[in-house]
Amino acid sequence: MKYEEIINHPHYEPKNHPRMSREMRAGQFAPYAALAGHAGAVRRTAKFAELRAQRIIEANLDDERFDLYEND
Repeated sequence: MKYEEIINHPHYEPKNHPRMSREMRAGQFAPYAALAGHAGAVRRTAKFAELRAQRIIEANLDDERFDLYEND
């Protein structure tokens, strides 16, 4: 059968199988469903990095204060 022969035919609708709802179809093809929990992991990693950077900054400030006291 050629494309020209079928282009104007109506879409096939099975009689014994109900059409899937939009919600069910969207859920079936959700692109990031496999990444459940990913956003939480990203937030935890960002928080860890922020705390680590803060500790490094505080340690550097403590070193600078110590150097100031030593030079007196």
